[in-house]
Amino acid sequence: MQTKLFKLSLLSLTLGVVFSVSALQATVTVYTPYTKISVPPGESVDYSVDVINNGESLQRLDIVVSGLPKGWDYELKSGGWKVNQISVLPKEKKTLSFKVEVPMQVNKGSYQFRISAGEYVLPLSITVSEQGTYKTEFTTTQANMEGQASATFTYNANLRNRTAEKQLYALTEDAQRGWNVVYRANGKQVTSVEVDPGATTNVTIEIKPPAAVEAGSFKIPVKATTGSTSAQLELEAVVTGSYTIELTTPEGLLSADITAGRTRKIELVIKNTGSSELKDIELSANKPANWEVSFDPKKIETLIPGAATQATAIVKSSDKAIPGDYVVKITSKTPETSSTADFRIAVKTSLLSGWVGILLIAAVIAAVVYLFRKYGRR
Repeated sequence: MQTKLFKLSLLSLTLGVVFSVSALQATVTVYTPYTKISVPPGESVDYSVDVINNGESLQRLDIVVSGLPKGWDYELKSGGWKVNQISVLPKEKKTLSFKVEVPMQVNKGSYQFRISAGEYVLPLSITVSEQGTYKTEFTTTQANMEGQASATFTYNANLRNRTAEKQLYALTEDAQRGWNVVYRANGKQVTSVEVDPGATTNVTIEIKPPAAVEAGSFKIPVKATTGSTSAQLELEAVVTGSYTIELTTPEGLLSADITAGRTRKIELVIKNTGSSELKDIELSANKPANWEVSFDPKKIETLIPGAATQATAIVKSSDKAIPGDYVVKITSKTPETSSTADFRIAVKTSLLSGWVGILLIAAVIAAVVYLFRKYGRR
């Protein structure tokens, strides 16, 4: 009989504990809408957790986080304060800010942990989507660019710090002598950049070739280096060559004289001073009114780098041009480049005009003398 009473008492006690726990679980609810999240290594996961008191009395609850893997950090706040215990009035709720930091060095897989409010346990899960690493990434979507030797090659790169610490990266390059490399971050020219753990910084790289560079493809490795990690990005600049032309004369003189109404030939020298072949070189002139300028030849089909060729400018001045200095602008141009020379042309009076003038003056003097002798005695 006593054994039977003992068993009944034990059963009543057990049922009382179960009912008490069940009542507590029914009274308190811990809720977050996202209980399973997938992220890459190095990310932060922010949970908004509501602790709801459905009962009729005040609940004072200990907040406990358990089951987080080693090396994972978390922060639990409410109202801007770190908390480990809260009180919730009847029929009200408290919202907790729960932040979990996934480390960079972590294996790919699913990780389970729990957040508890008193006896209520909320299971959570984070799936790491890829294998974690402790490294730096230096990448660009466009590593190859083409342009003339006078162009500036601009590349947009991303420097990602996939380590667990803030890093100060020194930016360097391995370029041939004469190449100029400039780094910019946040709108400023820099030689180093600081990147927070898990963060990415945009770096603009401007590369200018030497003035006398030949056409070709050039590799320019650039590096981001710290004492513990580094990354390299290989850029390529395809130089199509430089297009420059020079217009002058065999002696280098840019002056001549001409008789009004007459023609004068001026020998020209056209030089390809660039590193690319010039094609379809045209000659043209900007001349004074009523002057004529023609060329022989008018167009030069091709001129290789370093080569020179000759042409003749045939200049005819206006027959009404008065003596003095005039400017004739002669231009040699291609679709890529041009060169202009200013020729100073001095106009002189013709010999016949001079003799005519002298004879007219002599005739006037003779007429005056004749009239003076004939009528002067009277």
